[in-house]
Amino acid sequence: MNVAPENRVKGPETMPNRYADWFRQAEADLRHARNALEDGDYEWSCFAAQQAAEKALKSLFQRLGREAWGHTLTVLIGNLPPDIQTPPELVEHCRILDKHYIPTRYPNGFASGAPTDFYTQREAEDAVRYAEAILEFCRHQIS
Repeated sequence: MNVAPENRVKGPETMPNRYADWFRQAEADLRHARNALEDGDYEWSCFAAQQAAEKALKSLFQRLGREAWGHTLTVLIGNLPPDIQTPPELVEHCRILDKHYIPTRYPNGFASGAPTDFYTQREAEDAVRYAEAILEFCRHQIS
């Protein structure tokens, strides 16, 4: 697959800048979060919302020609360059979404029961709303 010159990052090694792919996947994950919410799969909605936010932030890093590793949203958003003004509420959204990365998927995240037993509609609605705000922030920075 050929990468258009405008989608390349210049650096010690020229590598494709796939920020648009990362952002498209973030949007797809957000759609999945909304669908899971509608289906009553609240734990999956929360996890997909976390994934959407993570991929949107990684898209922004790529757009800036930087690499971002890891899954902790609070760390990712905290490592954005100082010239990007990050609203404090987005940091709080990241902090909340971070809590949905592991326990949404693994029963050993709780003393007993499965994740599906613990997640609520309200938590899923909040997670989707927080992810939407993070995607919108990233979209604005990317364009």
